[in-house]
Amino acid sequence: MSEEFYRMKRLPPYVIAEVNAMRAAARAAGEDIIDLGMGNPDLPPPPHVIDKLVEVARKPDAHGYSQSKGIPGLRKAQANYYGRRFGVDVDPETEVVVTMGSKEGLASLATAITAPGDVVLAPNPSYPIHMFGFILAGATIRSVPTTPDDNYFRSLDRAMAFTVPRPSILVVNYPSNPTAETVDLAFYERLVAWAKENKVWVLSDLAYSELYYDGNPTPSILQVPGAKDIAIEFTSLSKTYSMAGWRIGFAVGNKQLIAAMSRVKSYLDYGAFTPIQAAACAALNGPQDIVAKNRELYHKRRDVLVESFGRAGWDIPAPPASMFAWAPLPPALKEMGSLEFSKQLLTHAKVAVAPGVGYGEDGEGYVRIAMVENEQRLRQAARNVKKYLQSMGVNTPAKGAA
Repeated sequence: MSEEFYRMKRLPPYVIAEVNAMRAAARAAGEDIIDLGMGNPDLPPPPHVIDKLVEVARKPDAHGYSQSKGIPGLRKAQANYYGRRFGVDVDPETEVVVTMGSKEGLASLATAITAPGDVVLAPNPSYPIHMFGFILAGATIRSVPTTPDDNYFRSLDRAMAFTVPRPSILVVNYPSNPTAETVDLAFYERLVAWAKENKVWVLSDLAYSELYYDGNPTPSILQVPGAKDIAIEFTSLSKTYSMAGWRIGFAVGNKQLIAAMSRVKSYLDYGAFTPIQAAACAALNGPQDIVAKNRELYHKRRDVLVESFGRAGWDIPAPPASMFAWAPLPPALKEMGSLEFSKQLLTHAKVAVAPGVGYGEDGEGYVRIAMVENEQRLRQAARNVKKYLQSMGVNTPAKGAA
C-alpha cells in the first residue's frame, strides 16, 4: 500500500499556511493580530440580501436538493448583470452556470477539460487555483508573466513555439490577484485574436470586476466580438456584495465549456443551498448602491494604506483595482525573502500579510496586503510596522507619524 498519493505528491507545501498557522497560534494566545493576510471581507452583505435568505429558508420546500448548474432565476440575474454592466448578451440556459465561488468553478472546469499531460499557460505570480486546479487534474503548467505588455505576448508566442505538446488553455486574471494589475479592452481584443489563431481556450478570472479605482471600470473579455468562441469568464459575489462565505460565483461564456463544466458538476454537487441562491438573486437584481459604496470604502482604505505605510518607511504602490496591494519588500530587508519577512512582521509588528512566494516563484520579493481592516486598524498596523522597521535599522521618514 502506497503511503503517498499521486495528486498529493504533485502539490508543494502551501507556504501561506505557515503564516496562517502562526497567526492562529498568536490569536489563541491572546495577541491582537491585525490580519491583512487573507482576502476575507470584514463588511456584511446588504440587509435586503440577508432578509431574502431568511425569507426563503423559512419555506418548508426550500430544504431539498437544489440544481447543480444553478436555479433559473439566478442564471437569468447573472445574464442581466452582463447586459447592463458590459453590454454583452448572454443566454442563461446555455452560457451561464452557477458555481460555489470562482475557485470551485475553475477547479470543476479544469477537471472537465484537462487530460493528463496537457499544458496550461498560467500567470506567475497568480492565485493558487489558477495553477493547482490544473495540476490536480493532471496537467503541466507553463508560466507566463502577469504584466500585460508586449513581453506578455512574446511569452505566449514562445510558449506555443517551444512547448510540447502545444498549450491548449490560457488562464488570465485581471484585476490580478495578487498583483492588482489591470487591462483595457484593447488587451482583450489582441488576446482573443491570438487565442483564435493558436486554437487556445481562454479562462478569464474576473472576480474583482467591481473593485476598480480612479474612474477606470474593468472590462470583460466577453465584450470582444467573437470572444465566446474561445473564452469563459468567472465572476463572484464574494467581494462585490461582501458575500465571501456564501460561496456563490458564476461561469459565463462559451457553450461547449459551459456544457462540459455543467456535466462534471452534476456528478459532484447539487448546487448551493436554494435560499442562498435566492438571496444571490436579490443581490444582483436589487439596489446596487452597495457596489459603489464598497468600491468607495476600499478606495479610501487603499489611500490610507499607501499614505500611512509610506510615512512608516515602506513605500507601497497604489493598486488600481482589487482589494489587495502588491508590496515590494523594503529594500533593506529584501534579502530576507517574503516568507521570513511575513513571519517577522507577524511576530514583531503583530501584522499578518501573505508572502508573495506563495503565489509562485515570481512572487518572491513581495507580500500581498489585503485591505480588510478599517482605516483606524490600517493606521495602527502602520505604526507597528514603523517600530519594527526602526528595530531592524531601516531609516524611516523624519517628519510625521504613521
